[in-house]
Amino acid sequence: MYTLVVVLHVLVCLFLIAIVLLQTGKGADIGAVFGGSSQTLFGSAGPGTFLSKLTAIAAVIFMVTSLGLAYLISHRETASVMKGVQSAPAPPAPMAPAPLQTQPAVPKLPVPAQPQTK
Repeated sequence: MYTLVVVLHVLVCLFLIAIVLLQTGKGADIGAVFGGSSQTLFGSAGPGTFLSKLTAIAAVIFMVTSLGLAYLISHRETASVMKGVQSAPAPPAPMAPAPLQTQPAVPKLPVPAQPQTK
């Protein structure tokens, strides 16, 4: 289904490009003003031509396929080679290092022996 929509989308895209390039621009009539053209310069454009209707249809199909592709991508099932594999148990956590001393250690002085009295 996804491949079919992608192929349709690309074909409509190329068709839309070709249709737009075949049409004459709106400014093409301005050059014919001094040549006695029977068309109005800035007046009504008249009924839509076949190419303009075809362009509108192709643009609608292009938008629909764009939205369809966005929907298909967002709801796509992902396959994985790791689907049925159980994970290994986690290694034991390392022992925490001894806290660092912020002050230098003071050496303990030997305590003098007390004389024993009887």
